[in-house]
Amino acid sequence: MKKEEKKKTSQSSYGAKDIFVLEGLEPVRKRPGMYIGTTSTEGLHHLIWEVVDNSIDEAMAGYAKNIRIEFLKENKVAVTDDGRGIPVEVHAQTKKSTLETVLTTLHAGGKFGGEGYKVSTGLHGVGVSVVNALSDWLRVEVKRDEGLYVQEYQRGKPKAAVKKIGKANGTGTKVIFSPDPTIFPKTDFDVKKVIDHLRHQAYLTKGIHMEIIDERDDVPMFYGFYFDGGLRSFIHHLVNGQSVEQIQGEEFYVKKEYEGVDVEVAFVYTTEVESQEMSFANNVYTVDGGMHLTGFRTALTRTLNDYARQSGAVKDAEENLTGDDVREGLIALIAVRIREPQFEGQTKGRLGNTEARTAVDAVVSEALKEFLERHAADAKSILQKNLLAAKARKAAKAAKDTVLRKGMLEGMTLPGKLADCSSRKPEESELFIVEGDSAGGSCKQGRDRRIQAILPLRGKILNVEKTRVDKMLLNKEIRSLVVALGTAISDKFDITKLRYHKIILMADADVDGAHICTLLLTLFYRYFPQIIEKGHLYVAQPPLFRVQKGKEVRYAYTEAERDAITKSLGGSDGVGVQRYKGLGEMNPDQLWETTMNPENRTLKRVVIDDQVQANHLFDVLMGETVEPRKNFINAHATAVKNLDI
Repeated sequence: MKKEEKKKTSQSSYGAKDIFVLEGLEPVRKRPGMYIGTTSTEGLHHLIWEVVDNSIDEAMAGYAKNIRIEFLKENKVAVTDDGRGIPVEVHAQTKKSTLETVLTTLHAGGKFGGEGYKVSTGLHGVGVSVVNALSDWLRVEVKRDEGLYVQEYQRGKPKAAVKKIGKANGTGTKVIFSPDPTIFPKTDFDVKKVIDHLRHQAYLTKGIHMEIIDERDDVPMFYGFYFDGGLRSFIHHLVNGQSVEQIQGEEFYVKKEYEGVDVEVAFVYTTEVESQEMSFANNVYTVDGGMHLTGFRTALTRTLNDYARQSGAVKDAEENLTGDDVREGLIALIAVRIREPQFEGQTKGRLGNTEARTAVDAVVSEALKEFLERHAADAKSILQKNLLAAKARKAAKAAKDTVLRKGMLEGMTLPGKLADCSSRKPEESELFIVEGDSAGGSCKQGRDRRIQAILPLRGKILNVEKTRVDKMLLNKEIRSLVVALGTAISDKFDITKLRYHKIILMADADVDGAHICTLLLTLFYRYFPQIIEKGHLYVAQPPLFRVQKGKEVRYAYTEAERDAITKSLGGSDGVGVQRYKGLGEMNPDQLWETTMNPENRTLKRVVIDDQVQANHLFDVLMGETVEPRKNFINAHATAVKNLDI
């Protein structure tokens, strides 16, 4: 009886007063991650992209020629364009100024119907209102109908009505905003990140002038972009920026409309093994590809196979070139502009429009066939590259199959190597990959045996950037790691079989430790990228110093922290400082307390912010060619401080 009464009381307490209705921009401030993905650095910069995208939409529609981004003091950003200007007249539905409607209403804008924009960078009617909601302060200035109109907002709410404050020549919109520090933990904008992003936009919107002005320091910095060649200019930038050798005399380029879809594609083959494909839809970088990329790959593989058969290099279907064969050494850019883009996921990482696949396939197939017929020397070089890739693929597969047939990855146990955890739940299990047996021994003694596994590695693992997969699998340390992960490798890889959802690299804080960590990062980036993408890879941060006075012991992770702790303990008198040269110098309880205990430790999650830059850096730092690495070291040597050799 008592239980029933309790249940009834609980139900009656849930009523209308428990339902909260968020009006206007309140939902954005309540759940910002739903609108910009995250409130980290990526989300902070997303505010700029949203405002700039509106200006780019004006440029794509043919109304804007100039876009300026200014980093001002007091953490403000201004974005100005010479487009048509946001309308200011009273809106029929809201009975307010259209300008205020756009800035304060979700899903209000020119991309949701009508003829305001035939093509836009996505559903950015949400964009500027979200920026307004997440800004501590925002001001918008509109030049339109020979007048200058202004309105200011505080955290998404207008401070006053839209005002006409004077006359103006021309048209355009200027948005100045300051991100809300109560929403974003860090509000410092990275100008390099903005430059890289806007450089792409300038390539994709040929003929647009982009200006970036950083006025935060005493001496303002100015950057400008203008590219009249579109993706053709972009290809030249990628090739020259990576110092790679082309095998084509002339890049492939086509720009054509097909059944309402505007298609632009450029590519070139290089002597490299790695490929690089970047796809865009309405100027949005679709990092996960989509239908337009699928259409390109299909057309490329089919057309080159047709050419190979016509030339007699391929005689039957069994000898057909695969997609991997024709993409080896390829640098390709694929861009489409489409009326109703269907982006999958909050971050618009993948394009879902099937008509984009059809259009790209048709345009590339026809243009590539003509290109191969007109450029016989280039066609011969491309085909030789494809056939060489196919030959290497078959040889590597045979060697890999031989290795796998010997059972090197099956039934392999690791007694004395892997100290496994007792838990069999991947979501709570952690694998520490530790440098050296000495550190491995300390970690095994200091760990939480229920959830923490330890895998010590002897010495430096193989540099996989310079090694085929079959040779890599002969390496004992790598085989041990592959077996411990449980996912298998290469075409057998299965992320669902990952045995630990936290894989933590733990190396000494010296040059050798950094090299070992880099070798491991290379392995994961090239052969286990899904582990990085799913957020499972981390780097441990062991302390550099142990500071003690009497019985009080503290740990410091930087020299500045060491000095601050020393000062707080009374200066030099009676204060002892120990510099840890390696993990092996730390006792098990010290390792647990500082580096392994989930309550106290600091871990750095490995993420890939820029796929292109990451690919380039691994190639430079770990690849076969010495000259780019030498140049990189010379360029950055002066930035290295306190080098511990």
